[in-house]
Amino acid sequence: YYQKQFFSGKDHPLSKRDELMHYDLEVSGFPSSHAGHLVLLGLTEQDYPGAKRIEDWPTWDLPILRWGKAQGAVVGFAHSGWGLAVKSSDLPNYEMPGFDGIGANEYIVDVTYPDAVDFISTMDTPDLWELNIWYQTLNVGFRTRVSGETDFPCITDSRVGQGRVYAKVSGPLSYSAWLNAVRAGRSYVSEGKSHLMDFSVNGTEVGTNSSQVRLDAPATVRVTAKAAGYLDPVPNPALHDLPYDRAPYWDIERARIGSKREVPVELVVNGKAVARKNIVADGKVNELAFDVSIERSSWVALRILGSSHTNPIFVVVGGRPIRASRQSAAWCLAAVNQCWTQKAPKISKVELADAEKAYDHAREVYKKLIEESR
Repeated sequence: YYQKQFFSGKDHPLSKRDELMHYDLEVSGFPSSHAGHLVLLGLTEQDYPGAKRIEDWPTWDLPILRWGKAQGAVVGFAHSGWGLAVKSSDLPNYEMPGFDGIGANEYIVDVTYPDAVDFISTMDTPDLWELNIWYQTLNVGFRTRVSGETDFPCITDSRVGQGRVYAKVSGPLSYSAWLNAVRAGRSYVSEGKSHLMDFSVNGTEVGTNSSQVRLDAPATVRVTAKAAGYLDPVPNPALHDLPYDRAPYWDIERARIGSKREVPVELVVNGKAVARKNIVADGKVNELAFDVSIERSSWVALRILGSSHTNPIFVVVGGRPIRASRQSAAWCLAAVNQCWTQKAPKISKVELADAEKAYDHAREVYKKLIEESR
């Protein structure tokens, strides 16, 4: 509880008009940490009801997320990939992780409750481990966003801002306006060496209009964005060829095409790259446009894999929900079962019945999604 003294619920006095400092809370080293470290942004109250010491806090995540949301906070998971390790280099892949770490493990349960979780974090753990669980849940219709994370100096001490979220704020900068942009997904994540700006589908910019585009029937949509990147002119093979589960996990050098000073910007639909355009990574901004056929309700995003990723835009066809992959729905159901084997032994006896109900709820949701997906 030492750090409680720094919490005020307000911007730090050292803040400037265009540089804000604000102290909030990561739920780390608490009884629920085994289920996933949580990030709670925009809290007005930092003491969990009835808790006089850390040991009094819940031993699983959902009650804490709900408590944060009741305050109007923006809530999500930190270092998402821990506990989600797989050997596959495919994205998405259907290998089952251990769910035995402190990342976005219990997210697979929490996401089945409306408005329980806003985002999962990226940039601090291997990209495929972070993105795989996100893609699976997007494929069955959930609308969680991603944010950036550094976790300085615990996971990384190379620099503050190693993992970033670039959020587009309307009007003057304020912490609440920035949080609203993060919540809405009016943002992209990057390690700072590439940028995917003003991502839009049929003129609807990500994070506006609920990031949603409606089509009466299958149609071709126009995807636009401004993309830029910066690579050193001289390749760094040692970094480029580094296995993806070795740090630094996100770096534009990983995306370099051969020995060229180019990287691919990929158009992703329902987790699959369906088109790409290469850009010269010399720091200049490129205007990009893709035309893609959307046959059914889908989520759409842009990425420079290993360097940056937009939040999704949801294209709804004929009013039907996104049910892009029965295989993803089945993976999610199996993931709930695996997660329970790891978390149940560490949940207190007084909370175990409520936790079991939540896991059972998630199982029923995914069973229904399996039936609805194709």
